[in-house]
Amino acid sequence: MPKQHQAVDMTQGDPLGLLVRFSLPLLAGNAFQQLYNMVDSWVVGNFVGTTALAAVGIGFPVIYLLSSLFMGLSIGGSVVIAQFMGAGDREAVRRSVNTVYGAVMVSVVPLTLFGVLIAGPILHLIRVPADVYDQAYVYLQVIFAGIIGSLGYNINAGILQGLGDSKTPLLFLATACVVNIVLDLVFVLVFDWGVFGVAFATIIAQLCSWIFGVCYVNRKYDFIAIRPLHISVDNVLLKRVLKLGVPSGIQQCQFSVAILVLQALINGFGAEFAAGFSAANKVDTFAFMPVDSFCLAVTTYVGQNVGAGRLDRVREGVRKAILLCVGVCLVMSVLVVLNAERLIMLFNTDPLVVASGRAYLLRVVSPMFLMAIMYPINNALRGAGAAIVPMLSSVVALWAARVPAAYLLAHFFGPEELYWSYSIGWVLGVIISGTVYLRGRWKERCVVHVRDMEAIL
Repeated sequence: MPKQHQAVDMTQGDPLGLLVRFSLPLLAGNAFQQLYNMVDSWVVGNFVGTTALAAVGIGFPVIYLLSSLFMGLSIGGSVVIAQFMGAGDREAVRRSVNTVYGAVMVSVVPLTLFGVLIAGPILHLIRVPADVYDQAYVYLQVIFAGIIGSLGYNINAGILQGLGDSKTPLLFLATACVVNIVLDLVFVLVFDWGVFGVAFATIIAQLCSWIFGVCYVNRKYDFIAIRPLHISVDNVLLKRVLKLGVPSGIQQCQFSVAILVLQALINGFGAEFAAGFSAANKVDTFAFMPVDSFCLAVTTYVGQNVGAGRLDRVREGVRKAILLCVGVCLVMSVLVVLNAERLIMLFNTDPLVVASGRAYLLRVVSPMFLMAIMYPINNALRGAGAAIVPMLSSVVALWAARVPAAYLLAHFFGPEELYWSYSIGWVLGVIISGTVYLRGRWKERCVVHVRDMEAIL
């Protein structure tokens, strides 16, 4: 492979070393990505007010819900590209890239309009407090109007991760993060635009990241030509991408719905409780980023090795990934729990907000090692082509365990205890995904076979 490429062949070498090296740029990238929302929350929480902090926190799951199905295309495309890279078929990789981009470009305008139109009804549906509603509405309207930047970045990142390149997306995010921080401060502190300012800064930063990404990929990867305005869709490849992407998108979508259902419960306890949840959720997400990055590396690792027929390497890599994820998660959990109050006070110093956020961190972060077992297994199954299993595991864990447990715990023991529902759901998810993985039928789900490639070519 030419020297200017950052792609990594994950079918050769020590699995643990490959996973760590591949995940480090992903970790840095995830940190930059989380800084979008964290900076937004920090700016509004400290310079606008508690209701603004709650508004930004409430807006995130709504945005994620609307974009999650399209993020499934990115995930499906990444797996297909990884398997074709493992099989050494660059022409199929190029057509896969064009197909994914074509599908997203056709869909982005309807998604944007839909998001703008339903922002208000969704906020009413999840019982957003009256003093938060107007700011949450403004935040959603602006983000949905510019959602093409977020979708474009994620598609670029999915393509590159499938190729085995986890370093290049970091450049895109670093650029966007700097732009976002500068504009957040200018729009809020100088122009006094409040929640509108942080939302506007976010979409400008994401657009910069996407456009820079397209130019960079086209220059560095000469066998790929991303042309967003030139729609080229291979129907056979699209079916394969959808076969993997739709279950992943549904999984993310129903996860967002579950968050909104829980958000409706949380909003019923007041703006301070909702703001504490929002701040703690940012801390929680940041703490789990190392594990999340390792898990993304597992998807590419398994995809390439399955595509190359190296199934002997898959189990070894997954076993080491689980041990690594659990170990890192335990360390992060201890650090967060010991500093819970100080971390929440970075976003807001209201005693009620701090108490609410601390209750979340103690009950969610402490048992988070369970999620560190479930995620690598789910990503391994997805990388092998068995995308339906992680979807079903998540659906059952959320709707048969977490959501009902949250409402029951809040009703019988008080609002702070609802957060134990997270670990209840994770236990069920580990049982389902772990059983399927150990049975080994995922080996039959590879989407790249000789007969398939003959049909495509």
